[in-house]
Amino acid sequence: MATFTRIEIAQTMHRTGLVPLFYHADVTIGKRVLRACYEGGARLLEFTNRGDYAHEVFGELNRFCRAELPEMIMGVGSVTDAAAASLYMQLGANFVVTPVLREDIAIVCNRRKVLWSPGCGSLGEIARAEELGCEIVKLFPGGTYGPGFVKAIRGPQPWTTIMPTGGVAPTEESLRSWFEAGVACVGMGSKLISGEIIKNKDWTGLTETVRKTLEMIQRLR
Repeated sequence: MATFTRIEIAQTMHRTGLVPLFYHADVTIGKRVLRACYEGGARLLEFTNRGDYAHEVFGELNRFCRAELPEMIMGVGSVTDAAAASLYMQLGANFVVTPVLREDIAIVCNRRKVLWSPGCGSLGEIARAEELGCEIVKLFPGGTYGPGFVKAIRGPQPWTTIMPTGGVAPTEESLRSWFEAGVACVGMGSKLISGEIIKNKDWTGLTETVRKTLEMIQRLR
């Protein structure tokens, strides 16, 4: 079962403004990434469901968080069907992120009161997601639509809460454009947790990058 309520998770997304995305098959590397992000101030991490046995890695990492990083909220991304969502919720996923709008995933997550964030790319999809109980909509791929899309959507729908993923970089220029457009938070993967960082095992560098990114977000809001 989830450790955190969907209300707590939505509030944390709003408060910190950042959801790091990460996948690696090596549990040891996963633990180092989690600790580095945690020490940098991140309190959310989306583990992407991309490789064979990814759910087993997720289970190990989630247990690690509960034991050693008690404020870290681990969720799962790249979930494409209700069965996968249910599997990860059995492993304690606190939130579920999908690349597309799937009503079957909405149903199983709502049944357990787990926050779910579907990838949407049109006003119609966003409206339908909200009708299904979505609190924070994932704009995906964010780089395709851009901050202008967010600003246009929030004109007629100021209640809509958006998290772009893809097309967001840990730079002042990128973050300013998104937050001035009205996003609640941003999802960031390889531009935050780069392949170079993983290759060099530069955990201190990752901690500093996360800390500086969070500081920029708070300053730009």
